Amino acid sequence: MIIELKSTGIDKRITGNFNGKENISKLIIRFLIVISFCVFIQELSGQEKKVIFLSGTDKDHTVEWDFFCTEGRKSGYWTTIPVPSNWELQGFGNFNYGRECRKETPHYHKEHGLYKFSFHADSSWAGMVVNLVFEGSMTDTKVNLNGRLAGSVHQGAFYQFKYNISDKLNYGGDNLLEVDVAKWSGNESVNKAERYCDFWIFGGIYRPVYLEVVPKEHIERLAINALANGDIDVDVFIQNILKVDQVQAQVLTLDNEKVGEPFLKNISEGETEIHLSSSLKNVRAWNPESPNLYKIQVSLLGQGELIYSEEEKFGFRTVEFREKDGIYVNGVKIKFKGVNRHSAWPTSGRTTGKALSISDVKLMKEMNMNAVRMSHYPPDAHFLDACDSLGLFVLNELTGWHDEYDTQVGTKLVHEMLYRDLNHPSIVIWANGNERGWNLDLDHLFDEIDPQNRPLIHPDALFRGINTKHYLVYRHITDPKFYGENVTFPTEFLHGNYDGGHGAALSDYWDVMWKAPLCAGGFLWNFADEGVVRSDKNNIIDTDNFHAPDGILGPFREKEASFYTIKEVWSPVVIKEPGCIDEMFNGEFDVENRFFYTNLNQCTFNYSLVKLPLPYKKRQKQLAQGVIASPDIEPGSRGVIRMDIPKNLKEANVLYLTVKDPSGAEIFTWSFNIKSPSSIADKIVEKRGKRKIEWIQSEGKIDVSAGGLQLQFDNETGLLNKVRNKKGPISFNNGPVLINGKNRFRKFQINRQGNNLIINSFYDGDFKKVSWKIYPSGWVQLDVSYLPPKDTMDYLGISFNYPESKIRGMRWMGEGPYRVWKNREKGNRFNVWQKYYNNTITGEGKIIYPEFKGYHANMSWVTVETTEQAFTIVCPTQDIYLQMLKPEKPGGLLDKKYYVIPPFPKGDISFMHGIPPIGSKNKPPKSLGPASQSYLFTEQNVSMKKITLFFDFRGI
Repeated sequence: MIIELKSTGIDKRITGNFNGKENISKLIIRFLIVISFCVFIQELSGQEKKVIFLSGTDKDHTVEWDFFCTEGRKSGYWTTIPVPSNWELQGFGNFNYGRECRKETPHYHKEHGLYKFSFHADSSWAGMVVNLVFEGSMTDTKVNLNGRLAGSVHQGAFYQFKYNISDKLNYGGDNLLEVDVAKWSGNESVNKAERYCDFWIFGGIYRPVYLEVVPKEHIERLAINALANGDIDVDVFIQNILKVDQVQAQVLTLDNEKVGEPFLKNISEGETEIHLSSSLKNVRAWNPESPNLYKIQVSLLGQGELIYSEEEKFGFRTVEFREKDGIYVNGVKIKFKGVNRHSAWPTSGRTTGKALSISDVKLMKEMNMNAVRMSHYPPDAHFLDACDSLGLFVLNELTGWHDEYDTQVGTKLVHEMLYRDLNHPSIVIWANGNERGWNLDLDHLFDEIDPQNRPLIHPDALFRGINTKHYLVYRHITDPKFYGENVTFPTEFLHGNYDGGHGAALSDYWDVMWKAPLCAGGFLWNFADEGVVRSDKNNIIDTDNFHAPDGILGPFREKEASFYTIKEVWSPVVIKEPGCIDEMFNGEFDVENRFFYTNLNQCTFNYSLVKLPLPYKKRQKQLAQGVIASPDIEPGSRGVIRMDIPKNLKEANVLYLTVKDPSGAEIFTWSFNIKSPSSIADKIVEKRGKRKIEWIQSEGKIDVSAGGLQLQFDNETGLLNKVRNKKGPISFNNGPVLINGKNRFRKFQINRQGNNLIINSFYDGDFKKVSWKIYPSGWVQLDVSYLPPKDTMDYLGISFNYPESKIRGMRWMGEGPYRVWKNREKGNRFNVWQKYYNNTITGEGKIIYPEFKGYHANMSWVTVETTEQAFTIVCPTQDIYLQMLKPEKPGGLLDKKYYVIPPFPKGDISFMHGIPPIGSKNKPPKSLGPASQSYLFTEQNVSMKKITLFFDFRGI
């Protein structure tokens, strides 16, 4: 039974907030609500727990409490604050990022927040047990009720704690709750474990506060061990037993249908722990692909009469760690495809909400993840509820970054974490701290308290046969000697930062991790940028420079490019590229099932055949669509799907293949090109025309005119200097420049070829051919051949200049809509895309995704939209990257050396055979696998590179 109780507020609202008729009206309404509540509460049965909220329930549903901040912003006077909340996000106190608080660079604030709240305690509660529950408070929390200390000061910011206040209440009257919250703990180990960390630290009552009202004889908690085979054990912890003589349990479906018979046990007065067990038939086990949940109703009976009943959700599932083998759930060996997640929202700090939890879990599942690590503290209970119901494996963690709790405080906090979270089927692993933040004296508590005996790990260490070492370089995961006899399970790998990490190099890593028998998968760092809205800095989103823009998503859950790369790489359905889709295509695709529990006959397969528009045309045309019969392929097996080949296959540009899971959610949509870039160019480029081509060579330049089109070439450099048509200038110039290699221009050779004009450029160096052809239609063709230098290089191709200030957008046919790096090409889709200019720096400042600037794969044509006039470039050469401008360096990197700023050529618009990889926050690209290496050309592998471009400067 859950009830929201607002403050009576009578003393404060009358004496302190008397502001006229409006406040009197509000006061009357509050008073009537309280009276109605009191009448209602008297009618409630004493046979179940009553939960009465004193605060709001989440960031979007809060209750005003009286508040006094001792230092910083808005300090030194009484006002109000919404509860739950972090006071920094409400304009109080001071912001601190945890790294700043370490001893070597101490920079922190020690403000206190003083809270007051008045509430009514119904007279019917007398003789019952009333607990005051805090789901989370940062950090040292001292609680007084009616001037009396409720209990010892609670230390530890991320844990649920409670006080029995039955003997301190004024029943039938108003009660004054006073809370003193210290942002900085009086226990140095708490500060080391929680406050010196690599994340934002806040102050305040940031999770809900409520009363639990239960009869004297009641259930304190349940500890459930329900196995996948239907065996169930329940430890029932009971209090104040006098009349109760029997404890009974009944398993129910979520629709309240009975599962099996009730199982029970007779008890004697004074017993505090009862063990119940049963074995049920035909239960549906819980796993992330089929998150089947049940309820258990446990009742205390006295002479057959119900005295108290408690109900809790759970799932049947079995977790095992098998030494020298792996982690098994329900008898299936698992590869964890996971991500680390902070409980955070930019406008509310650590105060979140059920809707956000559900949304975050859905986003993870949309990326085809099956696991999440709670970094580095237990999350809100509603997040675990979402993982239970939607299906994610959870690694739940005791706080501790590079330091640990002392044994006295840590013992209490381990109990609080496990008592709250034991029965969530999603939790399959416990973690004691993180990165040296392990107190080994606490390990035994996990073993003793958890009846399910889930594996316990020490993140970033080898412990109990599981090596969770962080940020392994690629050569480690490929070396059998690295594994030894231990299971490798990196709880952090590929550390994202700005646009680096995450999807970059994931394909190479996962190919190895999937096949390695002793690898159990791992967790990316991390889910979303931990940015906060700084009301003290004109509402900028602050990620503490380079410390916290580490997400796959932005702080408001904006999807970055890596989101889609991960979605493809971690797809549980793997579609093998069929090669050319031409007249020889037989409609077959090789398929691998990487689900753990789901046969592919439960999924749906659909195709769509599309004719894409050409430049200056807007609409695409769907030529055919259909359903492909779902194959009978068991988890871990391979097979084939077959589509009926439409008769108009040759008319299409692209074939899309979409696979959906049993719930109807898209797993991924693959795109397969049908037409080559040269065949697309043949449809676009007009070579015939009636324009007369003229040219004049004078000192320093060559001027060419074809109707209204005018081109100028530099007679000393060989570069295109100027472009102009009847509408005016197009500032596309200074090319082609070979972006890797040495060249010295020698001369032009000009001749006519029928109605066309040919301008050949001769160079000394790596350019082997540069030839311009101007057609009577006004189209211009450029053919380039060059030899890459015999050396290591980051990129190769040719470039031109165009003023960034004049670019407004681009429309192109190719892979999109996101930019790519050499080691992050998966996740995009072949289509015609439109992007408008933005200057977004991934993870910093004002964010617009997808980013405009950068490298784009598999370009067929692009129309550049400018303040002057649009122009189109068509590329018939296969596998060419388009570089559109240069992304700006993140300002948050300061002067430090990081690996997330790949090089770009000098030009503004380039056409490239090769582009650079990107690194992660703490690893250079060269350590991240084959796709992350620079290009290397030697005498043995150097070969001529060719590219053809067609330019439409006519101003159509």
